[in-house]
Amino acid sequence: MSTCKATKRDGSPCTLPAQGQQGLCWAHDPKNAEKRRRGASRGGRAKANRELPQIKTLLEDLTEQVLAGELETSRAAVANQLINTRLRAIEVERKIREAEEIEERLAALEEIAKNGGGRRWGA
Repeated sequence: MSTCKATKRDGSPCTLPAQGQQGLCWAHDPKNAEKRRRGASRGGRAKANRELPQIKTLLEDLTEQVLAGELETSRAAVANQLINTRLRAIEVERKIREAEEIEERLAALEEIAKNGGGRRWGA
């Protein structure tokens, strides 16, 4: 399997696997420019909201390539496993953020209770 011959924005070489005759990965192939733009434009403010549309676009592209016979199913299966790993990582990040927010709120409530502040129920 060859590596993409394009360079990243920071000038370093792309390390993604090349697809097709041009020797470019999905992210650098000009034929995917519109799909990448659409995926990026649907993103929201949170990291997950930016990544999920891109992942969905990538899965759609992989599906189209497999069905058209442009991509071996074994390569598509590996790509799908990597995408699932990425989705799990996004979910773990979300759960960590939620837990941190809950810990902060709990600490604030404990501080209020320790200082005798707040309203007493039934008083």
